[in-house]
Amino acid sequence: MAQASAATIYVLNGPNLNLLGSREPEIYGHAKLADVEQLCAETAAQFGLTADCRQSNREGELIDFIHQAHANKAAGIVINAGGYSHTSIALHDALVAVKIPTVEVHISNIHARESFRHHSFTAKAAFASLCGFGIDGYRLAISGLAAKIGAEAKAAKART
Repeated sequence: MAQASAATIYVLNGPNLNLLGSREPEIYGHAKLADVEQLCAETAAQFGLTADCRQSNREGELIDFIHQAHANKAAGIVINAGGYSHTSIALHDALVAVKIPTVEVHISNIHARESFRHHSFTAKAAFASLCGFGIDGYRLAISGLAAKIGAEAKAAKART
């Protein structure tokens, strides 16, 4: 069982991301959360990883997910904490405490938006942060996370 969990990455989505596709499509696009989760599952599979996708509108539940990732020996975390990125020291502290390689993702370019979005507590707990690539940022985050943890793309293995 520990072997399977070692190949799992947690993809955590925070508040209001359940509304993707209908919430401010001019900023977040028309893709739904289910599209994001499918993209993550497909991208993770290319590296022999499994994406455990979760979403919550509650800060404490996101922290519980981070603790579960640690307990289950997850290989990495991709997190889009939404608005909590800019306010939650508790999420920052949870990510730092578990010492799991983490990539932060934002669908929009937070630096081109309101000034209160320019600072991210969760970014300070991650080894990388991506913003402004739309949902493709998740694919890029998983690819970067896979490189960080030493997972190779299946196609690359077949060529060698």
